[in-house]
Amino acid sequence: MSAPRFGDYQNEIYLHGLEDRLPPFTTDLTALESSARERLEDGPFWYVAGAAGSGATARANREAFARHRLVPRMLTGATARDLGTTVLGQRLPAPVLLAPVGVQSIVHPDGELATARAAAGLGVPIVLSTASSHTLEEVAEASGEGPRWFQLYWPNDDDVCVSILERARAHGYSTLVVTLDTWTLAWRPNDLDRSYLPFIRGVGTAIPFSDPAFRAGLATTPEEDVIAAVLRWVPMFTGTDKTWDRLPFLREHWDGPIVLKGVQHPDDARRAADAGMDGVVVSNHGGRQVDGAVASLDVLPAVAAAAGDRLEVLFDSGVRTGADVLKALALGARAVLVGRSYAYGLAHGGEEGVRHVLRCLLADLDLTLGLSGHRSLAELGPDALHFG
Repeated sequence: MSAPRFGDYQNEIYLHGLEDRLPPFTTDLTALESSARERLEDGPFWYVAGAAGSGATARANREAFARHRLVPRMLTGATARDLGTTVLGQRLPAPVLLAPVGVQSIVHPDGELATARAAAGLGVPIVLSTASSHTLEEVAEASGEGPRWFQLYWPNDDDVCVSILERARAHGYSTLVVTLDTWTLAWRPNDLDRSYLPFIRGVGTAIPFSDPAFRAGLATTPEEDVIAAVLRWVPMFTGTDKTWDRLPFLREHWDGPIVLKGVQHPDDARRAADAGMDGVVVSNHGGRQVDGAVASLDVLPAVAAAAGDRLEVLFDSGVRTGADVLKALALGARAVLVGRSYAYGLAHGGEEGVRHVLRCLLADLDLTLGLSGHRSLAELGPDALHFG
């Protein structure tokens, strides 16, 4: 089977111009935030766009990409290109996954269902957040045969945790992504100034509220008393920092690959490998957790070196364009996760909005790979970049 020609989306857009048809919204992936700002109310917009504290970490993520620049090579025969890769044994058409973004219904009523359909249509994995607006089962149905992973905010109740994991595995979620850096919410002024937290209103709680183990601990159902359910769930998934000696519990109850998300230090990558984990995501949660933290891209090479061949290294935080994806791959990532960009696409147009953003990103990635002189991802390495 020939590799997908993602760059052809460019030709499609130009040909539509002959019929006076324009793209549904901007193709500039760095302009999506300002465009979404015009469509969303303050609470939902800042919940997606906001960052911890002064926003220094979110800015650092983007500044790190700006410091690393591609060095194009000429006459390399890059006419035909292949973006395909294998991540944790799963063959993907491109090195891109949809990062876990919670409470997507605050930006569009279809939320994760629309995202899952768009991702499946392109063969791109969705990583479903524990804080989904829709249940594991509903998103699996929307995803169909599409690849899907599950992200865990680790509950403090072991019975609830096991029940959620069993549901995810039973419904085709192949890989478990455990977020380590959000065991409690950071100081987020944009949300605090508006007293905006969807969970306390029962939004983004579809997975626990539909879970039999969680419901068994309630005097009344969440449908009858949402406040009581909220008061049980919020302290169950936030406020307690787990320790390394708890990882065997997850291995005992998940028979697929396990990836730890939020790793920024080489020693933590080594500990993850020693604990029998399968991968890490180099991430600072898009700058949403620790203000003044190091940019994820700046620590990626050291984490990748520490991981060696014992872990697969994925990356997120600050990715916007195809060039950003290439830079992360050149510095040691196997694939990247994109988050805010597709959430803005969802805000613009539901499933079609997510599809447009993903097709733009994949086309940009395909074209930039070729124009920088590479025919496949395997040809990328640190020598493809200039730092300064």
